[in-house]
Amino acid sequence: MTPNGATTFDPNKVTVVYVLGGPGAGKGTQCTKLSKDIDFCHLSAGDLLRAEQNRDGSQYGELIRTCIREGSIVPKEVTSKLLENAMAAEIQSRSGHGWTDGKGRFLIDGFPRKMDQALLFDEQVCPASLVIHFTTTEDVMLERLLERGKTSGREDDNIDSIRKRFRTYYEQTMPVIEHYSNLGKLVEIDSTKSIDTVYQETSAIIRKLLS
Repeated sequence: MTPNGATTFDPNKVTVVYVLGGPGAGKGTQCTKLSKDIDFCHLSAGDLLRAEQNRDGSQYGELIRTCIREGSIVPKEVTSKLLENAMAAEIQSRSGHGWTDGKGRFLIDGFPRKMDQALLFDEQVCPASLVIHFTTTEDVMLERLLERGKTSGREDDNIDSIRKRFRTYYEQTMPVIEHYSNLGKLVEIDSTKSIDTVYQETSAIIRKLLS
């Protein structure tokens, strides 16, 4: 938040889209495709946390490592600050359509996962313009995660961590979904369908937002 009480980024210049869904719902896959086609910056909260966890000298490394292993949520101030820093760096370094004069477009994947994260980020960093929620069944998510775990090297792609992540998602993230639904900012997409079908629906929604 700036000294005058405004958010860090001007919502008239910076478009933030939260991309939510259970573990394995397809958030990262869709964000990667969108960022290539529509010149958004894809920021994965999980990737930023894993990078910080492994950064030499990080004051948050052990805390993040414990939270990831236990399937719990990292304190709001940590994740919010990592995202804010990443956004500032992108706005400063990017150019081209949608990225001039302090403007930027961000897909924030896997955040906010709790109400306190949502309120902090919206009030201090930049309010979300839209929230996309990818929905599918727990069986589909589990199958995808176990398959990914064969090659991902992620320490949380194992059956025990996955079950904990599911519980955390239902208990703590679903109230966030309801909050944005009440604000009229939520769009839900069934991500059980093929990647291309889901992408057609998602990209149409994003293009409409920008029009």
